[in-house]
Amino acid sequence: MPTHGSLSKAGKVRSQTPKIEPRPRRKPIPRIRKGPTRNVLF
Repeated sequence: MPTHGSLSKAGKVRSQTPKIEPRPRRKPIPRIRKGPTRNVLF
């Protein structure tokens, strides 16, 4: 039985792909400030 994937080709595709900069993630809105506004509904 032939081997399914040779270890000599390991990591080939990842080294070929261009480096993509991670998207800047917005910080989640602090929910502490929203607290007083909820009391208006009730």
